[in-house]
Amino acid sequence: MTGPQQRPTGAEQPTGPEQLSGPAPAGGVERPTGPEQAAGAESVGGVRRSGLRNPDKAVRGLGAGTMSLEALVLLLAIQPIRVVGGDLSGAAIGAIVALAVACVVLAGMMRRPWAWHAGTVIQGLLLLSGLLHWSLFALGVMFALVWAYALHVRRVILG
Repeated sequence: MTGPQQRPTGAEQPTGPEQLSGPAPAGGVERPTGPEQAAGAESVGGVRRSGLRNPDKAVRGLGAGTMSLEALVLLLAIQPIRVVGGDLSGAAIGAIVALAVACVVLAGMMRRPWAWHAGTVIQGLLLLSGLLHWSLFALGVMFALVWAYALHVRRVILG
C-alpha cells in the first residue's frame, strides 16, 4: 500500500485487526494491535487473548504441519542416507517408514490432547532409532528441537 492510511468513517466498518482495536482514541494515538498488545494482553472473561480468531485451530495446524513435515523429511531421507551414509539396514528403513506413518496419523489427530504427548514420544523414538544409523539420530535432534518449539508456541498461545 502506498500513501497514508485513513480510518474508516460511518458506513465503512473494518474487517481485520482494526476491528478488534476499536476506534482511535482522541488525540490520534492508536492502541497497539500486534505483539505489543500480546505482551500486555487484556483479559476477556478471565481468558488471555492471543489475537487469533481461533487459537485452538491455529495450534492444531502448527502441530499437524510439524508432524507432516517430519513424515515427509523422513521418507525423503531414505535414499540420500543409503547413498551418502552407507549401510542402511532393513530394520532402519522399516523404522523410518513406521515413524513416518505414525507422524501422518498424529497429524490428523491433533484435535485430541493426547496427540501432543504422542508427538513427544515419536521424537524420542526417532532419537532412539539413531542406534540403527547415526543420521537418524541427527534427524531426531533436529525434529526434537522443532517439536519443542511447537510445544512452546502452544503453551504461549493457549496458556
